[in-house]
Amino acid sequence: MVNCEHLRYLEPPRGPKPSRDLTFKFYDDGKLVIIDNDTGNTMNPRELSGGSYDFYVRQRIRLIKRNLAEKIVKYA
Repeated sequence: MVNCEHLRYLEPPRGPKPSRDLTFKFYDDGKLVIIDNDTGNTMNPRELSGGSYDFYVRQRIRLIKRNLAEKIVKYA
């Protein structure tokens, strides 16, 4: 069974761009699903910008570091 980590990000409005309410689902196997909670549509990471893109990158790096640490412990 693949574990999934749900994270929610609320991006504040910037100028003419409205705020965005996004849910990120990071799976242990590397899969990612981004859902726009306002419309219910899924998004591609390339569609992110500003704070939401920064949030995505930071969370992806955190998950990669955690995965590497688990493998180091397992195989050391």
